[in-house]
Amino acid sequence: MNALCTLTNRHLLSHAKSLILLGLFGVVLSFAGPQARAEGSELAKEELACLSCHDKVEPGKKLENGEILSLAISTKAYVESMHKETSCEDCHSDIDAKTHGKKITPIKSKRDFTLSMRESCRACHKKNFTQYEDSVHAALIKDGSKEAPLCSDCHNPHTVRSTKTVEPITATPCANCHENIFKAYAKDVHGLARIANGKTAPLCADCHKAHNVQAASLGSGVKDACLSCHENAVDQHKDWLPNASRHFEAISCPVCHAPTAQRRVNLRLYDNVAMKQISEKAGVPQFEKRTQAADTKDLGLNERALWSLLKEFNQDGGEGKTVLRGRLEVLSGVDAHQLSEKSKAIRDCKTCHQKGAEPFQSVTLTIAGPDGRPIRHVVQQEVLTSLLATESVRGFYAIGSTRIKLLDTLLIMVMLGAVSVPIGHMTIKRLFKSVREKLAAERIAARSETDGQDSTHHRRTDDDASKNSRS
Repeated sequence: MNALCTLTNRHLLSHAKSLILLGLFGVVLSFAGPQARAEGSELAKEELACLSCHDKVEPGKKLENGEILSLAISTKAYVESMHKETSCEDCHSDIDAKTHGKKITPIKSKRDFTLSMRESCRACHKKNFTQYEDSVHAALIKDGSKEAPLCSDCHNPHTVRSTKTVEPITATPCANCHENIFKAYAKDVHGLARIANGKTAPLCADCHKAHNVQAASLGSGVKDACLSCHENAVDQHKDWLPNASRHFEAISCPVCHAPTAQRRVNLRLYDNVAMKQISEKAGVPQFEKRTQAADTKDLGLNERALWSLLKEFNQDGGEGKTVLRGRLEVLSGVDAHQLSEKSKAIRDCKTCHQKGAEPFQSVTLTIAGPDGRPIRHVVQQEVLTSLLATESVRGFYAIGSTRIKLLDTLLIMVMLGAVSVPIGHMTIKRLFKSVREKLAAERIAARSETDGQDSTHHRRTDDDASKNSRS
């Protein structure tokens, strides 16, 4: 009997607690209003309890540096987000429901708060987070950048939508940091097509990747991005462009497809053994130290300074390992995003292949920085007219383009020699045809006479042998 009473009391007590919790939850929802309750009908009661306050919290929390951190979360936007199935506690596991809103938690700045929250993203998005850690953005953060984006700078955790959703290009987060480049993109052939046709035209992440973002001016990233969509571009260019493969190797696509862009020759320090661009080591700024020492007047590296610099880098890693790879490219990211329609692309070879061509008036020497971004130093234009610069123009040299007269002469001589050898051989063959025929006839006659003499000699020998046998 006592046991039954105890069990009954426990049941009544548990039921009473449930009624109290439901009552409190009802009070909370009554303050949230009918609209919030309707919008949050898909959410669990715990999330609704959080949103009942955060749907209307303003102006926010004042931080130690004076910034105001907004705490407002729209219930409607959250219900439409990809995180609606995620509980608040999954990301905010450090919050104690008993003291939340009562105990003051000090936060230095918005940046510090964002940094502290990014590990929550890793828990679910491991693959994307790993890719991000190898990006130029992550490298900048490690280097102490206050501007490089973190997860929530691009993806608002409370409003993030599916990547399959076609958003207006104005909602692209890249524009927050790369404003001038994005404005140029919005007016070029890709941006206009995106506005008109939606996802059929490329957006930033289609070319630069969403998480594993690398410095676009390094390696062959620009060309690879273009060819990922324009797969037959090389073959199509072969129909009209001489030596098309070489052009793709040594010239960045925007050089011709952004006709209003400014251009330059970029001489890249290249590891000829590892087959990649050389990178500056973190904490050991050899490139800047050496270029500044070689260019004390800040006039740009001359031919001898460039040659000496190349020798110094070779001493670091073995003779002949470090070479200069020349590449023709546009001057800036803005220029690279001014792509025109195909019909307006440059097709006139004289744009580059003539003395004094505009693209060869600006020259830089480049090494990859520790964070992946290029570090540049100006090179005097006259370097391209020097015999010492022969290695520098390996990647893009063509007759008339570099204005190196000796190289032009040598190349012409080689070309003439290559043509003259077969022509000369055929000419000599024709001229001496009759002589060869006469010599051949004489050899045949001489051979016939020799054969006749041998036959006579054999007959005589046989006759003598026959006589001796009879006697």
